[in-house]
Amino acid sequence: MPVPRRFDRQPPERDTTRINERIRVPEVRLIDETGQQVGVMRTQDALRQAQEKDLDLVEVAPEAKPPVVRILDYSKYKYEQAQKQKSARKHQQQINVREIKFRPKIAQHDYDTKKGHVMRFLKARDKVKVTIMFRGREMAHPERGEMILNRLAEELQELAVVEQRPQQDGRNMTMMLAPQRAPTT
Repeated sequence: MPVPRRFDRQPPERDTTRINERIRVPEVRLIDETGQQVGVMRTQDALRQAQEKDLDLVEVAPEAKPPVVRILDYSKYKYEQAQKQKSARKHQQQINVREIKFRPKIAQHDYDTKKGHVMRFLKARDKVKVTIMFRGREMAHPERGEMILNRLAEELQELAVVEQRPQQDGRNMTMMLAPQRAPTT
């Protein structure tokens, strides 16, 4: 019997950075608060130096031999790390794939409306998957669907780049459009 979801929670993420007395190796490579490398010394001596300056001894490279520790204000260090992560998330670009569906016997006005939707998606920097759905006897004329997709790609060539040419996939024909790269000046 599966465990109910509400009891299957992960424990909260704990900070794995070792500081002060949690550093249990005999020797460490010490970097002081100004960023100067002091050298390899006993952990107790490094901890004593940090306590004299009223700062923390923080392990910054635990996998190094010997581990690298630094004398700094740990709460300030944690705050700066959080700010770096926040900044990295802010500058990340999310790419969404939007889908728009056509039929092979689409009327001109419907085509123009859907083309307007595709243009809006591309201007919002989203990729667009254009699908032509075939039903019944329409399967006998896949070239009609390909004509519509090629016409759309041609009309949107200043906004979009064709990432995947029209491709038949069972009863559907799909084409992927990506937004045009911004000019780098």
